[in-house]
Amino acid sequence: MIDSVVVKNAVRKVIAGIVGLIVAIILLCALLITSFYLLVQASIQALTPLVGNTPAMAIVGGSCALVLVLFFLALMAPMSSSKSSSKRKKTAGGRSALSVDGVRAIIREHPMESAMTAFAVGVVQQTDPKLRSVLLQGGFELMKHQDLGPGAGQGEPPV
Repeated sequence: MIDSVVVKNAVRKVIAGIVGLIVAIILLCALLITSFYLLVQASIQALTPLVGNTPAMAIVGGSCALVLVLFFLALMAPMSSSKSSSKRKKTAGGRSALSVDGVRAIIREHPMESAMTAFAVGVVQQTDPKLRSVLLQGGFELMKHQDLGPGAGQGEPPV
């Protein structure tokens, strides 16, 4: 049975990690917004002697709108065929080879799942090595099932 002190410590670590992540995201967003504002103001100040105040604001506003449109177009662009058709190599037993290159490829293909698995392993790393191995195995299985596509693996139980 799990000791309540261990559970309390794990919950505290998870809460501290979540609060730290939220604070870091808020600070990064504030820095990003402030730096963007200062960049726009510096651009206006640099263009004002050349073209005047109103045209400088129009030029900077138009360039910001253009950058924003290009950013959203890049987000909505379809995924390239090289990323969607890349498959991991299989060994003779039918299981994927987990070499260093294989793990790097998995991390490149599934960055969010890798980050979540790494976070979960980091939380329980010092307490239970069996739970760590189960989390790693589950993370790799989750990534494999996403590679197979929707509906794949429904007939077979998880390992």
